[in-house]
Amino acid sequence: MSPWAVRVLRLGRRPYGEALRAQERCVAAARAAAGEGLVLSEPAAPVYAWGLRGAPAAAEAARLRARGAELAAARRGGLLTFHGPGQLLAFPVLDLRRRRLPLRGYVAALEAAALALCRRLGLPAARALPPPCTGVWLGDSKLCAIGVHCGNYITSHGLALNCCTDLTWFEHIVPCGLEGKGVTSLSRELGRPVAVADVLEPFLDAFQEVFDCTLVFAEEAAC
Repeated sequence: MSPWAVRVLRLGRRPYGEALRAQERCVAAARAAAGEGLVLSEPAAPVYAWGLRGAPAAAEAARLRARGAELAAARRGGLLTFHGPGQLLAFPVLDLRRRRLPLRGYVAALEAAALALCRRLGLPAARALPPPCTGVWLGDSKLCAIGVHCGNYITSHGLALNCCTDLTWFEHIVPCGLEGKGVTSLSRELGRPVAVADVLEPFLDAFQEVFDCTLVFAEEAAC
């Protein structure tokens, strides 16, 4: 059995802010040496979120709110992107010092887990690209965005995988600041509806394989 045990917290469809708060509880537990965690959720409503490199200007924020979206700041790398229903959010809370894993190696491992999922689902053409095009791509369209934070060697945030996301929400921004790039989803690429629930098991299998860990399913209070 792997020496790494990771508690998995499956929130289901929840407001984005609730997923962030659950993540922070897991971060506090990891800092107290109470073990690693993985928070999985699907945003309950459309949200435009930005990372540490700055919020949208007031006029842009007002324009996005007028379209019915929430706005949120996230303590992660990366610029403005969209989160919403039909998207899997995976927030691993891991101790990189204990794992002896550099930050860039960790990001590459997240990409590897998403790529392993794509192979399981029949998308072998999915690929990872070097920065600034971090994430998983099919052609020039991003399937999975990655943005992480690491404080005192403890990770937070992680990846956002478009399963059956309404991609028109991305048309109102420049996702992750990458001009001229598109966005896609598993449903679009596979030509059939793919719900978040459909990918949870294969994603967890891929995560367990890449991060060499044993998954322990936990109640929300356990993180």
